[in-house]
Amino acid sequence: MSFISLGLSEYLVTALTELGYQQPTPIQQKAIPATLEGHDVLAAAETGSGKTAGFSLPILQRLLTVAPSEDKRKGSNQVFALVLVPTRELAVQIEEAVRQYARHFPRKLKTLAVYGGVAINPQMQGMRGGCDVLVATPGRLIDLIERNAVKLNTVNTLVLDEADRMLDLGFSDELRTILDLLPQQRQNLLFSATFPQDVRALIDNLLVNPVEIEIQQESTIPEQLVQTAIEVDRDSRTALLKHLLEQESWTQVLVFVASKRTATNVENKLFKSGIAAETLHGDMSQLERNQALKNFKNGDSRILIATDLAARGIDIPNLPCVLNYDLPRSPADYVHRIGRTARAGEEGLALSFVDHESDAHFKLIEKRNKIKVIRESVAGFERSPEVPQDVLAKKGQAPVKGKRKSKKDKLREAAAAAARTQDIWGKK
Repeated sequence: MSFISLGLSEYLVTALTELGYQQPTPIQQKAIPATLEGHDVLAAAETGSGKTAGFSLPILQRLLTVAPSEDKRKGSNQVFALVLVPTRELAVQIEEAVRQYARHFPRKLKTLAVYGGVAINPQMQGMRGGCDVLVATPGRLIDLIERNAVKLNTVNTLVLDEADRMLDLGFSDELRTILDLLPQQRQNLLFSATFPQDVRALIDNLLVNPVEIEIQQESTIPEQLVQTAIEVDRDSRTALLKHLLEQESWTQVLVFVASKRTATNVENKLFKSGIAAETLHGDMSQLERNQALKNFKNGDSRILIATDLAARGIDIPNLPCVLNYDLPRSPADYVHRIGRTARAGEEGLALSFVDHESDAHFKLIEKRNKIKVIRESVAGFERSPEVPQDVLAKKGQAPVKGKRKSKKDKLREAAAAAARTQDIWGKK
């Protein structure tokens, strides 16, 4: 199957060819025709599946049919397509992708990414005269609406990307406010990796007879991605990281850590050893975060140490290696992390440090993701055969009454969450 066969114009196909797209991914094969036919779309799509092109390309194809004289954006500050995302980094990435797809557009196309953490005035100025494709985080979009910088009454297509993540981050009220300002007649495209209760309520309230697309999770870990767990003592992880960076010929490596503090500590220790690295975490300003990502994407920096801020939505072309210095808390986030490498058919390597304390958690990650990862050790950094006493003590501790929730407590909480969700979204 080719992009031409999906109904896309030569303007878009030429750009895709120049960008190295060879053929549509499974989600693109299903989402693009359904969107072009005008259906609402509900897609279960993991990171790295090609969903950005899946919803962006049909939006651009639709814009090709809207002549300037017929453009509903003739009024100031109006929008044709609105894409809502949970993070600043994802907003920037999607807007950049849309511009790349539209590089051969026969008319001038206006795109804009708006998000918090930066000055609002330039974004207000950017909205003057309207916008073809607006990519926004919910909070900043509402700020712009309250300042009359954005009007949503002409939105033709609404996209919610990573809806589960938006609801996890507490955007329910903001989403409801935005939905109330949109026209009733519009196309809705919802992409989510998972469908918890909040997302189900959003689906019922938002979509009308949607085309449902589900890409099996097994396809999110490509065959060309090599996964290896390296057994190492906890206190030896930084020394092992330094050793690997000196011995291996990786052009770039993305190192995931559990906290901002660990990111800074590891960066400082590497610096003292003569190894330059950059960090990416939530305490950095937006300008600093953008610069760190730009340096890494351009190859100006070889090592990026990041918290899970970078696990979803960050696309680093031809990234050869991802290394889990700390394991992710959620087994699902393991897939999101390693999905930064081995993209678009390229080979990739995912390494995970496993000490005695994280041993059981890594086994849970394997079980939940239905994988079995080869375990290795590095000479000179072998993990101690004896489990430390503090780890044994933790394993041997009996559950403290009141600390671990009972099944009844969990059921009560689930029922309360469902009730809150119903209150927020209402009935369709």
